[in-house]
Amino acid sequence: MTISEVVSEIERRIPLQQAEDFDNVGLLCGVPDREVTGILVCHDALENIVDEAVENRLNLIVCFHPIIFSGLKSLTGKNYVEKAVLKAVENKIAVYAVHTAFDNDFFGVNAGICNQLGLKEVKILQPKKNNLKQLTVFVPKDYTDQVKEALFSAGAGNIGFYDECSFSIGGNGTFRPVEGSDPFSGQLNIRENADENMVSVIFEAYKQGQIIAAMKSSHPYEEVAHQIYSLDNENQYSGLGMYGELDEPMDEKDFLKMVKEKFNLEVIKHSALNNKKIKRVGVLGGSGASGIKSAVSKKCDAYLTGDLKYHDYFLAESKMLICDIGHYESEQFVTQQLFEILSQKFSTFAISKSNEKTNPVNYFL
Repeated sequence: MTISEVVSEIERRIPLQQAEDFDNVGLLCGVPDREVTGILVCHDALENIVDEAVENRLNLIVCFHPIIFSGLKSLTGKNYVEKAVLKAVENKIAVYAVHTAFDNDFFGVNAGICNQLGLKEVKILQPKKNNLKQLTVFVPKDYTDQVKEALFSAGAGNIGFYDECSFSIGGNGTFRPVEGSDPFSGQLNIRENADENMVSVIFEAYKQGQIIAAMKSSHPYEEVAHQIYSLDNENQYSGLGMYGELDEPMDEKDFLKMVKEKFNLEVIKHSALNNKKIKRVGVLGGSGASGIKSAVSKKCDAYLTGDLKYHDYFLAESKMLICDIGHYESEQFVTQQLFEILSQKFSTFAISKSNEKTNPVNYFL
């Protein structure tokens, strides 16, 4: 199996279109048509991780954070980024990053945090907007199932945990073939009546090209009458952060103690205690100050994230306990999550999980 084939399988499970616009995700370096000898899964593809891949003869690194992010104009080995990339290239090792594509995934980074906390009835904290569209197409009744099957195979009709969703209405369509046409039925210059179904499906915007191609290839008409609408609906199954409910309300101090144990933390930086019970908890892995107001609006009692600044703690206005558990600490389950996803998909070559911890922060007690 080639690197490009492995990448295609990964992106079926974690679509890169879920990533934020600023992000640098996907295949960062490597030759796509090279055969895969094995995969090393890690958090950050640093130089020591590349050494591990070389030692174990694994030529594809799948990491969370992109080692190449922005501003890289030369490769001379002058810093830790260039050293890692140079070593990967020199040893014919490809590097692939998922980052915010996995942040925005319903089963991604934030699902890992929620699972660790035991949260139930989880929902997306900040749903992605304006990435849903609706297709309406008119199809002869006898060809309706054929077109619907093609649309479903191309990825249309997926709504949350359901697929092959559609709606059809029967009716009568008219058309008149004119000079230059090659009609499926009817005669030139004579108006025809046809029993048709209007079929409607919803799809994610990035799938539009493949869905339109599938529609046209399966449709019997020379000219396929259809409309595409952009929807204002939020995608409730893709976005940053999550929130959910604990089984039972907890005192703030007991909650903080539980978080320290679950995440193996030395310290937690948090806002002032409010003497409130903790039941609903919001989370956002990595740098999550942007999610504080959303967590307040969702009536969360506590919010877990990383990289908070001094003034961020005022944003909750004493309505919610804000906890900075650390950037790496909030993402520490990602390597295991990616390892499990890849292990389920690929069984013909070795998949290894790096044991190296890349957290640059250490605590002195």
